[in-house]
Amino acid sequence: MFAQLKNIDRAFQHIKRFSIAFLVACVILSGGIVYLCFDQMDKASGRVLILYNGKVLEAFASERKANLNVELKDHIKTFHRYFFNLDPDEKAIAATVGKALYLADNSAKAAYDNLRESGYFNNLIAANISQGIEVDSISLDINREPYGFICYARQKLIRSTSTVYRRLVTRGEIRVLQSQTDNNPHGFLICRWETLLNRDEPAKAVSP
Repeated sequence: MFAQLKNIDRAFQHIKRFSIAFLVACVILSGGIVYLCFDQMDKASGRVLILYNGKVLEAFASERKANLNVELKDHIKTFHRYFFNLDPDEKAIAATVGKALYLADNSAKAAYDNLRESGYFNNLIAANISQGIEVDSISLDINREPYGFICYARQKLIRSTSTVYRRLVTRGEIRVLQSQTDNNPHGFLICRWETLLNRDEPAKAVSP
């Protein structure tokens, strides 16, 4: 009889250990399944499907911080191109500069008003001068907001009889807006913008 009781107790211990092991295995398996599900959901949230020319293409979203340097520099370049790429046409100048003013605060509007009042744009139109700009480099501080920058560029003024090149250096700060719009797709705003240098380059000597 005692042997039977020992056998029953031994069997009970086996069942108990098996039940505990089975429960631990279930917990581990459930935890693994939950982890995999959340991992797949996280990956799916960073995936975007784009329909292009009848084909479904896959794109991946990334945090803005990863592309901040590139986006800021593109915003600065776009603003300077809109502000300084001018044709000798009053409506074209107003339209182009108008696009630039969406990307900056009143400091850019004040600079535009000063140029207009000084007759700068009228002189471009009267002399049929086309003005272009090429941004050489941008020094940018992204360690703290607003992000300070210095833009180094080269202006090209094309007259009917000659072409003049000018060195242009500007500086300002950029703050991040709460939203992005069609007129300001990056959602940045240039503030305290000013021109540090704008002078003619020395003419290159022509070989005889």
